[in-house]
Amino acid sequence: MMTNGTVTLVGAGPGDAGLLTIRGLRALERADVIVADRLGARAVLDQLAAEGTVLTAEVIDVGKTPGHHPVPQHEINALLVRHARAGREVVRLKGGDPFVLGRGREEALYCEAEGIAVQVVPGITSAISVPAVAGIPLTHRGVATAFTVASAHDPIEQLPGGSDHTVVLLMGIGTLAHTAGILARGDRGADCPVAIVEDGYGPGERVTIGTLGTIAAVAAVRQVRNPAVVVVGDVVRLSPHASPSQTEAALLEKLLSSTRSDSARSDRKTLQP
Repeated sequence: MMTNGTVTLVGAGPGDAGLLTIRGLRALERADVIVADRLGARAVLDQLAAEGTVLTAEVIDVGKTPGHHPVPQHEINALLVRHARAGREVVRLKGGDPFVLGRGREEALYCEAEGIAVQVVPGITSAISVPAVAGIPLTHRGVATAFTVASAHDPIEQLPGGSDHTVVLLMGIGTLAHTAGILARGDRGADCPVAIVEDGYGPGERVTIGTLGTIAAVAAVRQVRNPAVVVVGDVVRLSPHASPSQTEAALLEKLLSSTRSDSARSDRKTLQP
């Protein structure tokens, strides 16, 4: 009778192989099969290969893009169990930390219900590591003593605190204008600072600074894209990127100038006989 293998949930961190834990690396080296996400996980595997680390496991890509999930979650769950039941050592490589908005426990529960042993190797969540790229601490003495991590799909209006309570939003670019509007109407106010860090630790790393009242417009002008982490709160002022400059004003003036031009053209068309 064949003995079941195991499933190990490994956090790949934000996508830099240098931030993968040693325990995570050892699990990858032992694996027969690696079931990998797109964000973070795939980049780590590519970097390890480029640096000469030889992994003999079969790699199965189950990566998702916004609005496109080629391998549904229930199929990922079944895939893990199928390979483990075949006696293989399976690593489920997930971006960030498996238990921070990563459905890690959901996958573990499924495997355990099917009699498969599961181990968890934590990873460095992008919610903390990516703001650090921009010099933003989520807590700072005299500025903020607590923080909340949420996805843009959560009920944002229920988030606690004012600008001294840091909010980190993952997957929040598509709903940025809506989210900023809701938070601005609360205790934080429209002047609460906001930072967006795109592609943290990646080649396209970029930081955009604004306020709840301006960030949607600034992000639109700069064509901000996912993957990105949004940080809201007074701690943003501690970032070296938040030093006074004309960048935001210039971007807003560009946007407003374009809006005025469009409005003028529309008025001319209306006045024509």
